[in-house]
Amino acid sequence: MRYLSGSTYSSSRATLVVCVGCVNTLQFCCPEKSARELGLLGPWGRCMGSECGPGGSQSRAVWCAHSEGWTTLHTNCDQAERPENQQSCFHVCDWHKDLYDWQLGAWNQCVPVSMRSTGALQRPAVCTRGEEGIQTREVGCVQKADGVPAEDAAICEYFEPKPRLEQACLIPCPRDCVVSQFTPWTSCSKTCGMGLQNRVRFVLAPPLFGGSACPNLTEFQTCQPGPCVGPESLYSLRVGSWGPCSVPLPRTLIKNKRNRNRQNRQGGKFWDLQVGYQTREVTCVHRSGNTDALSLCSRESLPVTYQACVLAKDCEVSDWTDWSPCSKDCYELNGPTGERTRTRRVHQFPVGEGEECPELEEKEPCTPQGEGVPPCIAYNWKTTEWTECRVDMLLSQQDRRRGNLTGLCGGGVQNHEVYCVQANSADHASSSLNSKEASRPVDGDLCLSPPPNTTQPCHIPCPVECDVSSWGAWGPCTFENCLDTAAKKGFKLRKRRIVNEPTGGTGSCPHLVEAIPCDEPSCYDWLLVKLDECIPDNERECGPGTQIPQVQCVNGDGEYVDRQLCRDAILPMPVICEVPCPKDCVLSPWTTWSLCSHTCSGKNTEGRQMRARSVLAYSAGEGGVQCPNSSALQEVRSCNDHPCTVYHWQTGPWGQCIEDTSVPSANSTGARAGVGGGDSSCSVGMQTRKVICVRVNVGQVPPKKCPESIRPETVRPCLLPCKRDCSVTPYSDWSACPAICKAGGNTKRKQNRKRIIIQLPANGGQDCPEVLAQERDCEVPSVCLGYRWKTHKWRRCQLVPWSVRQDSPGAVETCGPGLQARAVSCRKQDGGQADMGACLKFASSMPSLTQPCQLPCQDDCQLTTWSKFSSCTQDCVGVKTRKRMLVGKSKKQDQCKNTQVYPLSEIQYCPCNKYNAQPMGNWSDCILPEGGRVEGQPGMKVQGDIKECGQGYRYQAMVCYDQDNRLVETSRCNSHGYIEEACIIPCPSDCKLSEWSNWSRCSKSCGSGVKVRSKWLREKPYNGGRPCPKLDHVNQVYEVVPCLSDCGQYVWVAEPWSVWKVSNVDLKENCGEGVQTRKIRCMQNTINGPSDPVEDYLCDPEEMPLGARDRQLPCPEDCVLSDWGAWSSCSLVWTDADNLVVLAPILSLCNISDILCFLETEPCSLNSNCYHYSYNITDWSTCQLSERAVCGSGMKTRMLDCVRSDGKSVDLKFCEEWQMNASCVVECPINCQLSDWSPWSECTQTCGLAGKLWRRRTVLQVPQGDGRSCPPQREQWKPCPVRPCYQWRYSSWSECKSEGARCGEGLRFRNVSCFVLDGSGQGEGSLVDDELCGNLEPSVDGDKQITLEEPCTSPCPGDCYLTDWTVWSPCQLSCVSGDDLGFGSVQVRSRAVLAQEPENLLQCPEQEWEARPCTEGQCYEYKWMTGAWRSSSRLVWCQRSDGLNVTGGCPMTAQPLADRSCDPACNKPRSFCTEAGVCGCDEGYTEVMTSDGLLDQCTVIPVLEIPTAGDNRADVKTIRAVSPTQPSNSLPGRAGRTWFLQPFGPDGKLKTWVYGVAAGAFVLLVFIVSMTFLAW
Repeated sequence: MRYLSGSTYSSSRATLVVCVGCVNTLQFCCPEKSARELGLLGPWGRCMGSECGPGGSQSRAVWCAHSEGWTTLHTNCDQAERPENQQSCFHVCDWHKDLYDWQLGAWNQCVPVSMRSTGALQRPAVCTRGEEGIQTREVGCVQKADGVPAEDAAICEYFEPKPRLEQACLIPCPRDCVVSQFTPWTSCSKTCGMGLQNRVRFVLAPPLFGGSACPNLTEFQTCQPGPCVGPESLYSLRVGSWGPCSVPLPRTLIKNKRNRNRQNRQGGKFWDLQVGYQTREVTCVHRSGNTDALSLCSRESLPVTYQACVLAKDCEVSDWTDWSPCSKDCYELNGPTGERTRTRRVHQFPVGEGEECPELEEKEPCTPQGEGVPPCIAYNWKTTEWTECRVDMLLSQQDRRRGNLTGLCGGGVQNHEVYCVQANSADHASSSLNSKEASRPVDGDLCLSPPPNTTQPCHIPCPVECDVSSWGAWGPCTFENCLDTAAKKGFKLRKRRIVNEPTGGTGSCPHLVEAIPCDEPSCYDWLLVKLDECIPDNERECGPGTQIPQVQCVNGDGEYVDRQLCRDAILPMPVICEVPCPKDCVLSPWTTWSLCSHTCSGKNTEGRQMRARSVLAYSAGEGGVQCPNSSALQEVRSCNDHPCTVYHWQTGPWGQCIEDTSVPSANSTGARAGVGGGDSSCSVGMQTRKVICVRVNVGQVPPKKCPESIRPETVRPCLLPCKRDCSVTPYSDWSACPAICKAGGNTKRKQNRKRIIIQLPANGGQDCPEVLAQERDCEVPSVCLGYRWKTHKWRRCQLVPWSVRQDSPGAVETCGPGLQARAVSCRKQDGGQADMGACLKFASSMPSLTQPCQLPCQDDCQLTTWSKFSSCTQDCVGVKTRKRMLVGKSKKQDQCKNTQVYPLSEIQYCPCNKYNAQPMGNWSDCILPEGGRVEGQPGMKVQGDIKECGQGYRYQAMVCYDQDNRLVETSRCNSHGYIEEACIIPCPSDCKLSEWSNWSRCSKSCGSGVKVRSKWLREKPYNGGRPCPKLDHVNQVYEVVPCLSDCGQYVWVAEPWSVWKVSNVDLKENCGEGVQTRKIRCMQNTINGPSDPVEDYLCDPEEMPLGARDRQLPCPEDCVLSDWGAWSSCSLVWTDADNLVVLAPILSLCNISDILCFLETEPCSLNSNCYHYSYNITDWSTCQLSERAVCGSGMKTRMLDCVRSDGKSVDLKFCEEWQMNASCVVECPINCQLSDWSPWSECTQTCGLAGKLWRRRTVLQVPQGDGRSCPPQREQWKPCPVRPCYQWRYSSWSECKSEGARCGEGLRFRNVSCFVLDGSGQGEGSLVDDELCGNLEPSVDGDKQITLEEPCTSPCPGDCYLTDWTVWSPCQLSCVSGDDLGFGSVQVRSRAVLAQEPENLLQCPEQEWEARPCTEGQCYEYKWMTGAWRSSSRLVWCQRSDGLNVTGGCPMTAQPLADRSCDPACNKPRSFCTEAGVCGCDEGYTEVMTSDGLLDQCTVIPVLEIPTAGDNRADVKTIRAVSPTQPSNSLPGRAGRTWFLQPFGPDGKLKTWVYGVAAGAFVLLVFIVSMTFLAW
C-alpha cells in the first residue's frame, strides 16, 4: 500500500494521477520507481488566506492506496513516508494584476528537430523548402515596476495563462551567393611592356542561411601590347588629399577691424565665416608603390600645394521653445486629435564641412485638457422638405396618345436636398422649417457621417370612385313628414346605399333617394306576415271557411314598430277559403304573385302581376262542388300603379373653402406647418354647393316637387389650411479663394455662396426669393505670400597667407587664387525681413556662401562674366548676341585688347524652328454640355430627370513638336491643345407595350374560371432603356385572373301545369291516369327576377324541371294530396339506414287508412340524392390596382368554386364563407438617380502626354421595379493640354583628374542641364536650353542639393584598388516555387578589385559587398541551361528567371554534364565521342570497325559527282578527296551536287541501305539474265 495525494479543490487544470508499481504492497507513493513505474504527483489546491500576499496556505488530499489501485486505511501505509498535505503559498488578489505581469524573453535560435529528437532522424540530402525546427524562450513572472521575479509564477498564471515556451520555426535552405557574368576584358593597363587586363562581375544576391560565400569578383590576365620604345616610365607624380583647414596667426589690428565689420554685415550673427588655408602633399611614387625622391618625377611645374578654405563650424541651435497651444481647442469624444509644435532657432549655420542643422520643428498629437474645455462644434446633415410625390409611368403607359398624366396615382418617388450644418444650430431650428433661425449651410466635407438618402419611395392615394348598390323596391305611400299629416301630400321612396367610401367624401356620389308623388299617404300600415290554415265554418270538416291573417305594424321603411301606431290603418280581413269535401273539385293552392311587369304605370304602361292554380281532382258530379272554368284558375292584379314621374335632389360639387367671418380667425403666416408639409388647420371656413330638384328624363323642376325632408345640405363647415411661407437657409460662407498666388496672372478667380430652399410656399404664403446663389471676384493679394533667399555682395577675395605660398615657384604676394564669402538673409516676397527658419522651411535650398575667386596679377586680364544672349524677335531672322567687358587696369593693357584671345562679344544665329502639330492619344468620352452648375457649393444636389443623351463633344489632345522632334508648348503650333468633335450619346428607349386588351369572358358559366387579357410588344428597348417583362414566344404578356360566374344567372322558369288530360277516360267519374304538361324556358336572372329568355344551353340541363308528368288523377272521395314538397336534407354524417323524407299536404278529407299516403321516403345515397360540398380555391390573381394607379397598394383576389361531391360546380350558398381578398403591393418603377457630375479633377499628370481630367458621379437611388437602369458610365475623362516635361539632369561624371599630377587625390565634375520629356517614362529626353527650366526649383531627382563636383582618387600606375560601389541590386525575396517563405527581402551591392601590375597583386585589398533589407521584393527562380553538344562537350550555365545568366543559385546536385567520354578513348584521327558513348567519325569520313566492334580508323568516303546540265563529260569519275571539306578544283560555272555514301555505321556494322542496294542489284542481275535467256 502507498499514500496517494490529490487536491482538495477541483481545478480545470488539475489532474489526479496515481503512482503505481511500488515495491511494497501497501505504501505511500514512492519517489523511486522501476522502469515500469509511473511517478506523477497530484496538484495543489488554490492558495487561501485572510490577507493578500505571502502567508497563504494550500492543501491537498492524501490517502493510502494499494498498488492495484483500491484505497485502504491510513494505518496500512508507512507514516514516515506520508507526503505533506499543506504548504505555504502566495495569496493572489485582484489588485495584484496591476503589479505583476509575464516577462517574455527573445526567441532563441531555431534548432533543427533532428538535433532534439532522441531518435536519429536522417536529414534530407536535397533541401527544398527548409528544415523544421523549434525555438525556445524564457518566460517568467516579474514585478512590473522593477522587473524583479515574483515569489511564485502562479501569481501571473492566476490572471493569464502562461505564454508558450516553444514554437515551431523553419530553417531555410542555404542560399549560395549569386554573381553576374564577367564583363568584357578591360584594355591593357599599359601601352607597352607587360600589363594586366581585368574583368569583373558583381554580386546579385548575398549568401544566406549558411550558403556558399561569394567567389572572386575579378579575373586577371597579363597582356603585352608591344615592346616599349625607350626606357619605360617607372615614376609618377601623386598628389595627396587636402589637409585640415587652418587659420594663420592673427594680427591684432586686422582682427579687431574684421570683428567690427563682421558685426555690421547682413546675416553676420548666423555665420562666423573664417577663411583659412589648407595644404596637401605631392610625392613621387614608383610603380611598385614605393615613394621616392620628388626629383625622380621630372616635370616642368609642380601642382599647387595650398588653397584657401573656410573653417568648418557645426550648426548651433537654441533650446526648444515651450509647446504651442494645442491646435484643437475643444473636446470631442473619439474624434481626431490636435497637434502642438515646438521650435528652436539657428544660432550658427553650418559652414564648410560642419555638421548640418537638426530638425528645427517638432510636432506631437495632443488633446486639450482641463474642465473649461468646450465641446467641439459638431456638424450634421440636414434635409430640405420632400418634393411632391412623382409617379412614373409603367411600361404599359408608354403611349404617345396618353398626354394627360396628372391622374397617375400609387407609388412614386420624392427627393430632397441634403446639406451640412452645425449641430447646435441644427438642433435650434429642427422643430420647424419655417423658423427664422434656419441653419447656415457649410462645406459638406465637415459632416463626417454618411449623408442620408436623397430619394425615398412615396405614395399618392388613388381616388376611390363612389360605388352604389342597386335600387331597392318602392316603399309605401307615406307622408313627407309623419309629424305633420295635414299636408295630405305623400311620396313613395326607393333607396340605394353607398357600397364604398369615396375619396373626398360622399359629395361626389349620385343621388341615393328617388321619390314619386302619391295619394292617400300613411306613415304606418299593417304588413301581412302569413295566413293561418283554412278552418271550415260551423265546425264542419269540410266546406267553406276562413283563414286568419297574421299581421305586423311597420313604418314607411318596412321596420317593425309598435302595433299602436297602426291604429288608424285598416286591418286586413280574414280570407275566405274552402276545404274540399270528398266529392268536391280539388284545386291546388295559389302560386305566389309574379314580379311586376313594370316599375311604374303610365299611359302606355301598366304594371301587372299574376298567379295561378290547377285542378288536382274533379268533382263527382252528384252533390259535389264543380271545378271552375279555366279562366278562374288564373288571377291578375295591378301593381306599381304609381305614375312614372320620378323626382330626386341633385347636388353640385362643393365650392372652395372660404373664411367664415363669423368665426374669429387664427390663421397666422406659417403657423403650425409640419415638417412633412402637411396642411394643418388654422381656422374654420364654409363651403357651399348647389342643390336642385330634378325630374328623371326631364330636368330641373321646382323644389316643391321633391320631398323637403330629404333635401341635402347646401352649406357645411370646412377647415382652412395654414398659410406657409417659403423658408430658405441663410447664405453660406463665401467659398475659399485659391491659396496659390500666381504673380502677374490676370485671370480673376471667383468665389460663391448660396442658400437652399428648405420649404416651398403653400396656401398663399410668401414666395421664395429668385436669387439663391451669389458670386464675386476673389480679392487678388497685392503681394504673393512666400519667402525667398536674398544674397548680399561678395566680400573681397582672401588669399592664402604669403608665408604659406611664398616658397611656391611663380607665386606673387598680392594676387592669385583665393576664396570669397557673402551673407545670405531671408526675405518675404514683398521684400520685408523674415526669420531664417521660414526660408529653411518654405524656400528653396540655401545659396552657397563661398566661392573661389582670383585676384588678378599685374599682367592678368580681367573680364566680367558673359551676359545672357539677347532674345530673338523672330525665328529664322536675325542673330542673338552676348557681351562681356574688360575691367580695371585690363582696359589699358594691350594684350587684353586682343579680341582673338579675349573676345568681348559672341553672335549666334536665331534658330529656324519649325513646328508640327499632330493628334495624340485616344478620343475622350462623349461629354454633354454642362448646365452652368456652380462649382464648390456646399450641400449635395439631387439629380432628377437629367439629360443623359443628345449631342455632346469629345476631345483629343494635340501635341506640338519642333524640327528636332522635341516636345514644345502647343501654343507654338497655334493650338489650344485640343481637337473638338461633335458626338452623339444615344438616348435610351424603353420597352413599349400595347394597352391591355379587354378581358375575355369567364371560362366557366357556373363557378370559378379564369379570364385573360394581354398586351403585345410594340418596341424593344435599346440604349439602356427599361427592359421588357417576360414575354412569351409571340412577344406577348398575359394577365390571368380568376373569375366567378354566378350559377344562378341563368335559371329555368316553369309555367303552371296544364289541365290534366286523362288517358283512360271514365266519363262518369273523370279520374284515372292522366298527363300534365307545362312550358319550360331558360331565362336570365336579375335582381328583379327572371327577365329575358335566353338560349337553353346557358342553363344547367341537369337542373331542368320536368315538362310533363304522368299521374293518377284522384277519383271522387279519394284522398287528394298536393305536389310533393322538397326532400329533406341528409344528416351531416349519415349511414345507409338514413332516409330522405318528402311530404304532401292533405288537400281533402281522407280516411285513416290513407293518412300515410302523404309521406314518402327513400334511402340516402352519396352522389345520387345526397351530396357533400367542398371548395376549390384558385390561385391568387395578380395585384389589381386602381384605374389610374401605376404601382403601390392594391388588392389580389382568389375565387371559390363550390363543388359538389360528384364534381359539379354549384352555387356558393352551399359552401361556407371564405376570405377572398388580400392586400398586395406592386413595386413602384423608380428610375436610377445619379448625383451631379463632380467637378473636373486636377490633371493626373502635371505634364506629358498621358494626363487626364476625370469627373465622377455616384448612384443615389438604385432602380426598382420597371425603373430605368443606371447608365453604365459613372466616370468620364478628357485629355489635359499637353505640356512639355522639363527637368534638370546630371551629365556623367568626368574622369578623375589630379591637377598637375598623374595620380592621387583629385576632382571629378559634371554639369546639370535642362531636358524635355513627354512624361511617358520611355526615352531619355532631349537636351534643351536651360532657360526652359528656369521656373523649376533647382533639384535633380528630388534632391535639392546640387552637387557638380566631388573628390575622387585617380590610381597611380601599379596601384591595386577597388571599383566604385555598384548600384543596389533589385529587391529579392527568399522563395520556393514562387512562394515567399516569409524571411523578408534583401538587396546587395559590391566592389571588385582592379590591378594594373602583375607584381602588385599581393597588395590588392579584399573585395567588398554589403546587403540591406528592402521592401516589395520579387521572387527569382534559377535553373540550369544547356547548349548543343560540340564534339564531346557542351555549354552548361545557370540562368535566372528574368533571363540573366548568373553564377550560383542553381543546385549543384542537379547540374547537367558538360563533357562526355568514351571507353576506350576516341584517339583515332577524325574521330569523336558520340552521345551514345561510342566513337564516330567526322562528316565526310566513314567508320572502319574492328572485329570486336571498336573503331579502327576513319576513311574518306568516295564522292559521287553527278554532272550538271553544262557538263559535257559523260563519264562518272571516282575522285579521292584529300580534304572533303575543301571545294574541288572544278571549272567555273560547273557546280554539281555530291553525296557522301557511308556504308558502315559508327559501330562498324553495315548500314541498312547497303543491304537494300545489294538486294536491288541481285534482282536486277536476275532480271538481265532472264531477259537474255528469253531473247535466245
